Amino acid sequence: MSTSQQPGADAVDPLPIPVPAEPAPAPATGGVLSRPYLALSLGIVSVVLLIAFEATAVGTAMPVAARELHGVPLYAFAFSAYFTTSLFAMVLAGQWADRSGPLAPITLGIGGFAAGLLLCGTAASMWVFVLGRAVQGLGGGLVIVALYVVVSRAYPRRLQPAILAAFSACWVVPSVVGPLIAGTVTEHLGWRWVFLGIPVLILLPLLLALPQIRRRAAGPLPADPDAPPRTAPRGRLAWAFALSLAAGLLQYAAGDPHWRSLPPALAGAVLLALAVRVLLPRGTWRAARGLPAVVLLRGVAAGAFIAAESFVPLMLVTQRGLSPTLAGLSLALGGSTWAFGSWVQARPAWSAYRRTFMTFGMVLVAAAIATAPGVLFSWTPVWIVAVAWGFGCFGMGIVTSGTSTLLLKLSAPEEAGTNSAALQMSDGLSNVLLLALGGAAFAAAGGGAVGAAHEVTAGAAAGASHPAAFAAVFLPLAAVAAVGVWVARRTRE
Repeated sequence: MSTSQQPGADAVDPLPIPVPAEPAPAPATGGVLSRPYLALSLGIVSVVLLIAFEATAVGTAMPVAARELHGVPLYAFAFSAYFTTSLFAMVLAGQWADRSGPLAPITLGIGGFAAGLLLCGTAASMWVFVLGRAVQGLGGGLVIVALYVVVSRAYPRRLQPAILAAFSACWVVPSVVGPLIAGTVTEHLGWRWVFLGIPVLILLPLLLALPQIRRRAAGPLPADPDAPPRTAPRGRLAWAFALSLAAGLLQYAAGDPHWRSLPPALAGAVLLALAVRVLLPRGTWRAARGLPAVVLLRGVAAGAFIAAESFVPLMLVTQRGLSPTLAGLSLALGGSTWAFGSWVQARPAWSAYRRTFMTFGMVLVAAAIATAPGVLFSWTPVWIVAVAWGFGCFGMGIVTSGTSTLLLKLSAPEEAGTNSAALQMSDGLSNVLLLALGGAAFAAAGGGAVGAAHEVTAGAAAGASHPAAFAAVFLPLAAVAAVGVWVARRTRE
């Protein structure tokens, strides 16, 4: 996909950032924590860690916030507002960073993310809270894509797998401890401090990372006179807005499974189909070899696994009688194995086998999803789920970190932002689509309604869900993951 702007195309006026005259040469030895990269690595990893913590902790504080603000009817919008605005911001960040460097979108993104947190933490009404979540989404989308551009410019090729593996691992620890910390803060200090406490913590990453980004990655890339001219599709940001609107319509329809949800669902599906043709690499839907297959693989893996994971605790509670705490702990093993999978794919000695590892990782993901509903049979030990999910998370660690590494390897330097935005969009959209489809299958098979905020109806939570409803979710998702095995084999150029 192209990133050069033509007259009349959508563009963002960048902040005036000087181009470094002579970038510092990359040392031939040392890792991401060696002296030349220490401040940059700690800074950008801390940013990802804080975004991940907020994403995993907010669900714990959200019910209390909605009740206190008398905004329970707007509960789902507090989740969807973040996601829909982040989609638009991802496209914006990709174009902006490719044109002018990642410093400006990162600075604005962190500022927007902090402003959104402050809006949420001081909200006097639910509508202001939803607005704060939307501002958070804009900031988070800008940051997460621009950081990929930082990696592509500031780190030599040999170190990129390691720093991207650290990005992936950053989502593991918050997923385990985030809800616990948020629950403790909500109980003892109040839900507002879940939001108000994070902006203060952002100051340290800013002080560490921004000077290094300015020195190593700021400004537009120098023009290559031998490179063929590149043209950007017109109206790209308009299509990004359409994509965000489509995601919002689909999330609304998924949260209200009645006949009246059919028109917004159809409108969202049409908008989505049109927008992704412009915003994703050509050939993504048919898994064309190379970059399109990498983008599709990320979506297939993330969508199938995360959608399936959303139903695991519910299945263990309603079908096997576990407490919510024990059901949640059954997934805890996956945190460490996910991080280990990321570490495995980042080893330089194994880089030649990265695509083979990703194929193997998708086999593990498909097997884990297919194994989980085995606990619907009373003679199957409950611990089988924990073991299967541990292996599945190991596979996901390989695939998510591996696709990030391959994406930068297959992207021209001036297209790193646009292609990184496509990867993140594939990840997020597949989560929405497969969770919505899984929720519809679950409800149709007698499981109750599953909303956009991962809430279940009282009947389902009380144990009224039919075992077949869970099979109707897990088996199709396992088939989707099995398709990912084939897609992984097509990531070769």
